[in-house]
Amino acid sequence: MRARHYTILIGVDRIARLFNSLDPTPFRERDLDDDAERFIVEWAQEAPANVPIEIVIQLPEEETNSESEQTVTHAVKYNFEGRTTQADRELQELLREGRRALIIGIPILVFSLIASQMVNSLTEMAAFSRVVSESLLIFGWVANWRALEIFLYGWWPITRRRDLYRRLASASVKVLWS
Repeated sequence: MRARHYTILIGVDRIARLFNSLDPTPFRERDLDDDAERFIVEWAQEAPANVPIEIVIQLPEEETNSESEQTVTHAVKYNFEGRTTQADRELQELLREGRRALIIGIPILVFSLIASQMVNSLTEMAAFSRVVSESLLIFGWVANWRALEIFLYGWWPITRRRDLYRRLASASVKVLWS
């Protein structure tokens, strides 16, 4: 039987421990405490991709009031929606950097290829010609290194993190009192 959801259980002795104490914004809009966020994210990374996430926050009985559950639910969703937006911006900036690197790198590669061919055809010293020609080719490819790194590998970790934040922003949040 497949699990209906993946539960992340957080027990705190005061509701205020969930939130960043240095955050001056109103309570409902506050960011989660770094340790609380890290705990949630680390456990969420273990969740199977096809199972919804449920975050259960255990609070002591004295923290019970009519707004606690709604406040905590809103704050958790707000925090991870903000992280999702931040990851989207980070991804867009990385792709923008990759496009700039290509705009610089492609002309350098073209120049290097042409210059390499010219060196091969104009120089009569074979060994010297080969060294210069290969050096120009290497220079051309190195000029494209950053763009290739970004478009082949760099964006994957950001999209994985963004997708995890999206899952956490849409997770069901429950508050239990003990």
